[in-house]
Amino acid sequence: MNFLSHYYFDRDDTNCYHILGIVLPDLLKNADKTLVLHPEKLHHPNEAVNSIVTGWNTHLEVDRYFHSSDFFVEHSHELKKVLLPAVTGSPVKPFFLGHIALELILDNLLITTDKITVHSFYEHLHDCEDAAIEEFLIAAGMKNPAVFFRFFTHFKNEKYLHTYIETLKIAYALKRVCMRVWKDPFTEAHEQAMNDVLEKYRERLVPSFMQVFDEIEEKLGAD
Repeated sequence: MNFLSHYYFDRDDTNCYHILGIVLPDLLKNADKTLVLHPEKLHHPNEAVNSIVTGWNTHLEVDRYFHSSDFFVEHSHELKKVLLPAVTGSPVKPFFLGHIALELILDNLLITTDKITVHSFYEHLHDCEDAAIEEFLIAAGMKNPAVFFRFFTHFKNEKYLHTYIETLKIAYALKRVCMRVWKDPFTEAHEQAMNDVLEKYRERLVPSFMQVFDEIEEKLGAD
């Protein structure tokens, strides 16, 4: 799941460090795609660090439930099929395309149906003290936390997740994600064709998209 979909499950939590933790695995991948950390069993004298760890573990749990769900299997496969003709000649792998497109559509639907507010998400991130975050990163084994903070500062200031409210921005967001792996993933013609496909698929998901969130929320509550 993407940033805002992860936030949905803890949208009422007031602990900013827990909120940071639930999106931190993805933030770190954006900052340095080669970085691999495993702080799942970390226990620290600073409770802010422990809250980040708790959020991190929730992230892993949510992703595990999501990727094994019938909803994900069905719709990522279907999106892959309907997007393929729109991106003929692109180097992007079809499975990656369907997977990421579905996650971006879900973020868009959470915003446009008023299930979450992007502003509150960013407020939580801004409330976190860099010193506590650095304590976590060092304890988790990161050698150069400055790499993360350069990206994190830009992420907070840019606030690009606000653009997810615009359906026509989904293809652009998909391009941004793909650019982490492929230098020139799509042409302008690709983007326009993807917009058409994604807009139609989004409408198809409107009546049923909450089922996957309800299923995961139930499983989280049962743990």
